[in-house]
Amino acid sequence: MTQQTAGRAGSQARDPWRYRWIVLGIATFTQAASGFFVGGIGALGVHLQRALDLSLAQLGLLVSAAQLVPLAGLLVAGELLNRYGERWVVGIGAGAVALALGAGSLAPGYAALLGALLVVGAGYSTVQPGGSKSVASWFDVSQRGFAMGIRQAGLPLGAALASAVLPLVAEEFGWRATLLTGGFVALLGAVLFMGCYRPPPALPASQQVKKASDPLAAQLRARLRMLREPSTVKIMLSGTSLISVQCGVGILTVLHLHQVSSVGAGQAALILVASQGAGVAGRICLAAWSDRSRSGRYAIVLVCMVAVIAGLAVLMTPAGRTPVVASGVFVWLGFFGFGWYGPWVAYVTEAAPPGKTGFALGLAMSVNQFAIVTVPPTLGLLVDLTGSFTPAWALLSLLTTAALAVTANAERRTR
Repeated sequence: MTQQTAGRAGSQARDPWRYRWIVLGIATFTQAASGFFVGGIGALGVHLQRALDLSLAQLGLLVSAAQLVPLAGLLVAGELLNRYGERWVVGIGAGAVALALGAGSLAPGYAALLGALLVVGAGYSTVQPGGSKSVASWFDVSQRGFAMGIRQAGLPLGAALASAVLPLVAEEFGWRATLLTGGFVALLGAVLFMGCYRPPPALPASQQVKKASDPLAAQLRARLRMLREPSTVKIMLSGTSLISVQCGVGILTVLHLHQVSSVGAGQAALILVASQGAGVAGRICLAAWSDRSRSGRYAIVLVCMVAVIAGLAVLMTPAGRTPVVASGVFVWLGFFGFGWYGPWVAYVTEAAPPGKTGFALGLAMSVNQFAIVTVPPTLGLLVDLTGSFTPAWALLSLLTTAALAVTANAERRTR
């Protein structure tokens, strides 16, 4: 009888940590659900342009609207996560996305729809760092990279699903129905996260929600000190260069294949899907590799930077104009140019000072967000002005090479 009681007690002690896989599942789903409409809005361009009589500039601004507020919103969200924990911050943010999309479906015109998408961006600001922080708190170092890779794979998977579903909804029921669909999916994510997420059992209640007790000036000084840390510099440089490559691959792949390599538009789109699929695999595989790498997680990020530079170099040669080579390069760039995010996020969480994980994630992601907003129009303008894709690939290669040189040197000094 005593042995049975002891066995049950031991089982109960172990059972709570098995819940981490449920946490991973709900964090991944909430990420995909909150970004569902935003990820698929590009596929609705024709329907929105036709229904609202938009110019290309207006359509571009509409696509960028949901990405604008996170420039500052990610920093605010990171601080809220440190103060109030993940459950309600992420849940309320995902709920705000749902409400904003629902209101956007009633928008009388372009300006109101633009405002609704700005609110969507504000709500979405909590989901990205909050989901990463929740996964990091449940998984130890030996599995954290793998878990982060799975969670981050939810975003491109959700975007791919939205790109397939939302145009069909728009064709059948109109563009307003797509916002309702996106709002319903986001609401499911909010309800699931608030209903199912729990803090890890190892943390005492007093540590699950951290209240700021230091004066505001002291808190600001602590944040400024983080900016001077070598790990923060590496995070920012590598993140902005690789997210720029990710944006470039996303917007230029089909155009390069169609205009330079003479690939049909439909086949070029399939190659982009294959590139995104390779990115999903890369986020999981590279993150799992970082769990076992003796050189540390950042070494995997450096490998991604080298691989990206090599792929971009091929695109700038005559070989990059041939359909087979160009297609293979874009799949290669998908694996490394999208896959870097898994080990990178895991590195951010582990490099953050104690109690500052939320702010560190928000800071790193807000810097990346600046590139997400500015790089696509910059690359498009560069191609328009020069009539060639080579300057765009050269710019991305130059950014990545500079980041590699600086951060690799810093990594050597650290070691």
